[in-house]
Amino acid sequence: MTADDVLEVLARLSEAGADHWIGGGWGIDALVGAQSREHRDLDLMHRLDQEPAVLAALARAGFAETLDWRPVRFAMADASGREIDLHPLVFGEDGSAVQASLDPERPFAYPASCFVTGAVAGQVVPCLSAAQQVYFHQGYEPTDRDRHDMTRLRQAFGIATHF
Repeated sequence: MTADDVLEVLARLSEAGADHWIGGGWGIDALVGAQSREHRDLDLMHRLDQEPAVLAALARAGFAETLDWRPVRFAMADASGREIDLHPLVFGEDGSAVQASLDPERPFAYPASCFVTGAVAGQVVPCLSAAQQVYFHQGYEPTDRDRHDMTRLRQAFGIATHF
């Protein structure tokens, strides 16, 4: 997934009126403002109540569903191999959100303050905050990509990470 691919996907979602935020590796690169590594996919958060618009916009762009773990997440890909990992969020009146997890008693929490902006290829894009990125990189054995990404956050923002 290239920077141009990311911007194309985000433009299609914006045209459809669907709110979205980048997470994962592209989200970290957006926070730092520069791409630092190749990305196999694009992690996107979206409003659950806007999911029909998200699905329609991505289908028009040639994406089809390849994985369905709803309500936690689902994935889409196109014929060229571009992949998007989608995470539906339910928002509260205060601007915070929750995402279902495999443990229904422990949904993923998104404080209102985690919805920020960054830049991909010089274009401002919605993404998750550095603190939220660190939150999602806990509780599992990190990969080399994870270590790289957390190093970038430490260097850029001076924040503590657990690896």
